Order: sequence, then C-alpha cells, then structure tokens
Amino acid sequence: MFGLKIGEIIFIVLIIVLLFGATRLPQLARSIGASKRAFKEGLGDDDDEPVPTKAPPQQLRTAHSDADLEAELARRKASRPASN
Repeated sequence: MFGLKIGEIIFIVLIIVLLFGATRLPQLARSIGASKRAFKEGLGDDDDEPVPTKAPPQQLRTAHSDADLEAELARRKASRPASN
C-alpha cells in the first residue's frame, strides 16, 4: 500500500488520533463513508436521464451594415479630442 511499512502506517494512525481525538474518529469515518456512498449513488443516477442534445450553433447575424459601422467609427473619431 503506497510502499509504506507497518511502522509508518502505525505512526500515521497515531498522528491522526492525536489531531482529531479518539472520540471524533468514528464520526469522521461515518461521514467519509456517507460521502462515498452519496458520490457512488450520484454516479449511478446519471444513467436514468436522457442526455439533452444541443442545437447546432447558428451564425450570428450583424445588426449593422458596413456603412453603419463606418459612420459610427467616423463619429467616434470626430468626438475624440485632438492630441497635438
């Protein structure tokens, strides 16, 4: 298991007991188990629902013609203060 020897595993368990306390370890284990079950159930629930298909993307239509865009560009250039 990850190349750990029995002494190293015991040391890690002791550190965990010191960090969380012996009274909280069962509660922590139950919470991890419940989370794991909920995760597996969530993965299994996905098979029941049909996958919605996306509509093919449509080309965006422009609201302005080239002449309108050029007029807007000229208007913006004219309203910009002249820098000398």
